Amino acid sequence: MALVTTQRTGLVDQVIEQMRTAVTEGEWPIGERIPTESELVTSLGVGRNTVREAVRALSHSGLLEVRQGDGTYVRATSELSGAMRRLCTDELREALEVRRMIEADGAYHAALRRTDADIEALRTALHERNATVYGDDDAAAIEADFQLHLLIIDCAHNTLLAELYRGLMETMRASVATTFNRDDKYQDDQIMHDALVEAIVSGDAERAAREAGGFFEDLLRRHT
Repeated sequence: MALVTTQRTGLVDQVIEQMRTAVTEGEWPIGERIPTESELVTSLGVGRNTVREAVRALSHSGLLEVRQGDGTYVRATSELSGAMRRLCTDELREALEVRRMIEADGAYHAALRRTDADIEALRTALHERNATVYGDDDAAAIEADFQLHLLIIDCAHNTLLAELYRGLMETMRASVATTFNRDDKYQDDQIMHDALVEAIVSGDAERAAREAGGFFEDLLRRHT
């Protein structure tokens, strides 16, 4: 564990920052239970009340989730992600609606701003996405699909939009996993990914926005 003994000043803030770093740097992965209160007390050299205050603060911000009688678990990788997960309340309809708004606009601007390097990356990501969809590893297919959508957002070259999307990452991943169905791999959603990338590559912003929005409209009809 990377946590170090804290100084005597600002104990709670120091513990919060060290625990936040353990989460954001992946030392404590999403869904994993963090060390027990006793273990944290020993590691940090602080009292139980200090540890409890830090855990309470990080739970309030959405990074951690305290499960009575079970322990404390990592819920999100950032305060923004945790806050957005609470706002979305893990409802698929709300997650898809938010993705539709963000990704339709992202696709529009990606078509206008994509670079030659972006085009190459998009074609590679689409190939990898399609290859995994036709494979037998659901986890790999879900991740490849998510990475394609993330790349499209990055191709819009809007730092704030990209940060917002990454802040929603856990909710986005969950919505991809929930709507993934290998039985649908030959259906419209497969074609729409190809058409979406082609619209961005060709610089057709209006079509790219329609393809992205239509994809989520279809998901909303089928899954909510």
